[in-house]
Order: sequence, then structure tokens, then C-alpha cells
Amino acid sequence: MLRQSISATSRALRGTARLGIQRQTAALAQRTQTPLAAARTIAPRARWYSSEADAAAKKTEEGEKKEAEPESAEAALKKQLEAKDTEIRDLKDRYLRSVADFRNLQDRTAREMKSARDFAIQKFAKDLVESVDNFERALTMVPEEKLKSEVKSEHLQDLVNLHEGLRMTEEILLSTLKKHGLERFSPEGEVFNPNEHEATFMTPMQGKEHNTVFITQQKGFRLNGRVLRPAKVGVVKNK
Repeated sequence: MLRQSISATSRALRGTARLGIQRQTAALAQRTQTPLAAARTIAPRARWYSSEADAAAKKTEEGEKKEAEPESAEAALKKQLEAKDTEIRDLKDRYLRSVADFRNLQDRTAREMKSARDFAIQKFAKDLVESVDNFERALTMVPEEKLKSEVKSEHLQDLVNLHEGLRMTEEILLSTLKKHGLERFSPEGEVFNPNEHEATFMTPMQGKEHNTVFITQQKGFRLNGRVLRPAKVGVVKNK
């Protein structure tokens, strides 16, 4: 009996020890396997959530890109249009300036050509007026009494004929010079003009207006309206 009880007791202790070891092993296994199982359980959920979020984010980014692309294309077109408008305005301004400069050049060239034509003979005309003056001096050397005398001797008649020939030559010469713009003028009786007259002396005179020309010592000449040589005159000075 004692042996049976001891055997039973040892079997019970062994069973208890085995059961304790099995429980400890199971607990240890549970402790070891629980994080992995939890990880296995949670991981798919976390991946599912992550994939949904990524898909949603991708869709949002794609939508924003699609919206941004038309906006960026429109902005680029607007910039190109503004650049073209600016370029057109710049080209138009340059064109108008070029046209204005060309027209100014045409006008200036036309004026210069006209001035060159009008005053091309200026130097020649200055030398020629002395010859015209000599014609006038020659004609004034013959007294009026001899020209109007009723009784003319042979020599006097020759003088009259010479005077008439010189006078006609002078008229033809002045007419020819006038065709080319060269004119002679005598300002006697006119108001003194310093741009056209050269006062050689001034003197008071009764019955004459102040600052008027009362005598012309040398006639003046104009070439196409420009004074070539001023007239030498005497001026009244009553003040």
C-alpha cells in the first residue's frame, strides 16, 4: 500500500510538473507568438489603409496636375500673347519713327536741292553785278541835255546812238539776270531796313520822314529773294 501510494504520488507530481512545464511552454509560446500574430493581423490592415491613402493622394495629385496643366498652358499662351503684343507695338513704333525720319530726310533733301539750285550762281552773280554797275555808270556819264538837244552834230548823234545801245544792252542783261533770280533794287523813298540797306551817312532833312532813304548811292541786288548785296543809301535823321 505504501508503495502504491508513493507511486501514485510520484506520478501525480510528475503529471503536475509536466502540466506546469506545458503551461509555461504555452505561455512562453504565446508571449513569443503574440507580437508576430498581432503584426500579421495589423499589417494587412495597415497596408490596406496605406494603399487606399496612396491611391487617394495619387488621384488628388493627378486631378491637381490636370487642373494645373490647362492653367499653366493658358498662362503660357497669355505670356506669349503679351510678348507678341509688346513686340508688335515696338515694331510699329520703330516703323512710324522710320517713316517720320525718312519724310524729314526727303523734306531736308528737297530744301537743300532747291537751295543748291537757287544759289548755285551766287558767286558768279556777285562778280557779275560789278559789270552791271559799270553799265549804269556809263549811261549816267552822258548829260541829259545832250540827249534831249534838238540840234545834234555828227559827234553828238554818235554819242546818242552809243548811249541808246548801252541802255538796250543793260535792259537785256537785267532781263536775263531776272530770269535766273537776280534782281536789282533801289530803295529810295522806303523806310530804312538794315537787312537790305547799308547806311553810308545820315542827315536831317526838312519835309522828309525820319529814318527813310532819300538817296541811293549804289543799288542793291537780290538772288531768289535773298540779299546778295545791300544797297548803299543815305538816311534821313530828323530826331
